[in-house]
Amino acid sequence: MPETAVMPRRRKRMTSRADKRGMGLALAGGGPLGGIYEVGALIALADSLDGIDLNDLDVYVGVSSGGFVAAALANGISPAQMFRLFIDDGAEATLSPGLFLRPAFGEFARRAMSVPGLLAKAALDYLRHPLKHRLLESLSTLGRAVPTGMFDQHAIDAFLKRLFSGAGRTNDFRLLRRKLFLVATNLDTGASVTFGEPGHDHVPITKAIQASAALPGLFPPVAIDGQHYVDGALNKTLHASVALDEGVSLLFCINPLVPFDASSASRHGRLTVEKLQEGGLPLVLAQTFRAIIHSRMKVGMEKYRRQYPNADIALFEPDRENADMFFANIFSYAHRARLCEAAFRTTRESLRARRAQLDPALAQRGIRLNAARLDDASRKLHDALDDPRPLHAHASGVPQAARDLSRTLDHLERWLVHAR
Repeated sequence: MPETAVMPRRRKRMTSRADKRGMGLALAGGGPLGGIYEVGALIALADSLDGIDLNDLDVYVGVSSGGFVAAALANGISPAQMFRLFIDDGAEATLSPGLFLRPAFGEFARRAMSVPGLLAKAALDYLRHPLKHRLLESLSTLGRAVPTGMFDQHAIDAFLKRLFSGAGRTNDFRLLRRKLFLVATNLDTGASVTFGEPGHDHVPITKAIQASAALPGLFPPVAIDGQHYVDGALNKTLHASVALDEGVSLLFCINPLVPFDASSASRHGRLTVEKLQEGGLPLVLAQTFRAIIHSRMKVGMEKYRRQYPNADIALFEPDRENADMFFANIFSYAHRARLCEAAFRTTRESLRARRAQLDPALAQRGIRLNAARLDDASRKLHDALDDPRPLHAHASGVPQAARDLSRTLDHLERWLVHAR
């Protein structure tokens, strides 16, 4: 179906949570590593849950790198396709981590051009009031010449525009079949802004992803309609309430950032270094950031459970002893695949451990855990990559019902093969 032919989604907000059986997904941030982890976790959920299609949920909420993954899901790109596109070293692996680290030459140049004027202003202020302003105080105005971000998101934006221009996909919130919300922070007010809501749904999805992922210091603020936006995680880690306010009664949440327990990992022989301070400032800052983010998220989850008592919320997180998640090299395809495999394994372990708790909530929505797959200790991530469709397989003009039927037949065929 061509992009212009996608039916506009309904904008009516749900007023009753008790009788709403909608399902949603909320994804937190975490940079490229977080996105990789979320893909692995989603593959595990898709593989382990029967009766649910992760591309056909009612509401998707994404923050930072989670917005990247949420937007792909809402556009019909399956977790298996995302693995082949972003992680696997194969023919479709077209997204290199290097795209996230393109220097912001435009920002550097703009700030550098301001230096002569700022120097002149500083000198003039000092000469006019030598007794009132110290020299260093006058020179403090040069802080305006410091770039607001080190890396440029234009290459990522161009990649996403090409990805969402495929048949059956769209870069317009209003044309999606399902609701997609991407959260950013208004730099000048400090308030959270949810792109995809009425009043903010005219913004291209790719631009909203840029804004939501503009981590201060790494990426410059993103200008939209005269306002500047930065990373959506500044106010909340997960923003699950955006989906819950839409009446979602079953919400899957994935948070890829947890503090690393180096002491426990060392005791269990999973790490040779027990003290993170030996790794220097980068590891200290990484652990501090994770601890703050995770502590705030735990408070938020408790609040959600009190505020939305009729909603079932299932949170999935990494193993706190997982050294790969903490020390990963995102530039290595082998390391990315290993991290994704770890996410797949950890999510399966969480599903098994919480089976008794999850079964009733899932059964109410016609979903069940696939016990045969979950109890198969030898099952690996590549065993779950059962979506053979290429990324551009949706032919223009094919009705959604036909695609749904095709997907159902694919599932039936795989079931028959498995049965044989």
